[in-house]
Amino acid sequence: MNVLHLDSNHEILASMLEEAGFVNHYDYTSNEESILKVIANYTGLIVRSRFPIDASFLNAATNLKFIGRVGAGLENIDLETAKTLGISCYNAPEGNSNAVGEHALGMLLSLFNHLNRADQQVRNGLWLREENRGLELEGKTVGIIGHGNMGKSFSKKLSGFDCKVICYDIKAGVGNEHATQVSLEEFQQRCDVVSLHTPQTPETMGMVNAAFIAAFNKPFFLINTARGKSVITGDLVKALEANKVKGAALDVLEYEKSSFTSLFNEDEMPTAFAKLLTMDNVLLTPHVAGWTVESKYKLAAVIATQIIKNHG
Repeated sequence: MNVLHLDSNHEILASMLEEAGFVNHYDYTSNEESILKVIANYTGLIVRSRFPIDASFLNAATNLKFIGRVGAGLENIDLETAKTLGISCYNAPEGNSNAVGEHALGMLLSLFNHLNRADQQVRNGLWLREENRGLELEGKTVGIIGHGNMGKSFSKKLSGFDCKVICYDIKAGVGNEHATQVSLEEFQQRCDVVSLHTPQTPETMGMVNAAFIAAFNKPFFLINTARGKSVITGDLVKALEANKVKGAALDVLEYEKSSFTSLFNEDEMPTAFAKLLTMDNVLLTPHVAGWTVESKYKLAAVIATQIIKNHG
């Protein structure tokens, strides 16, 4: 089987495929139009987020049997068309779930203890102790929305902090020894922290909006290491200004075009994003929660294993 790699990944992926008898081909630079002219020559495709794999692309891939996306989600692939055409699609949420859980924990501790703000102040000659008095995680209630691979990783890491962990999910029976599953109403009554670990679906896009935030019983901290379009940035900014949200840690943002596109390439910055950049109770990272040395290997190995198991 000929496999086309459109994005660079850990070499273990190509190595495992080669050992299993697949033939690897690489094109990291050609535009989509050029790829469309040759895609019919391949039975397998390895992608990350270079461009969307839509219906027109899939229909041109007349010999394609599988797509492996080296990442947690599959939202950049037209799954309905792929299913109709008999193309199997693989992702690897277990490959970077540990990295995401650690990143979310780091963001939470930084928010609670003003670590980034205090660091900048000291570098600028300010020694402000009372202004940077922190909060302890012990005794707080951390709420996780989406208790799948990512959510479970985060809740497990919270188990040593003597905090209460609850989760809300559209699927029943996802609670475990680390997180008690509750209704959305109870979730909004109890949370001191809300952490998002949901995929991008029609139900989750715009999920955190003004009405959602207003339904919470008390001000809370928000962490988003999931998908940027789940949070309406303008509504979040207003909630931060009103202290309805006490602080936010965002690894992903509404304005991302894809997982790896810089927000600063646009001619005009969105007003809400510009405001977000001025807030010292907001922590931002460039979609790297699942982006570790270890996860690079694990993501690639998981994808290779699935492909070999089903197509080798």
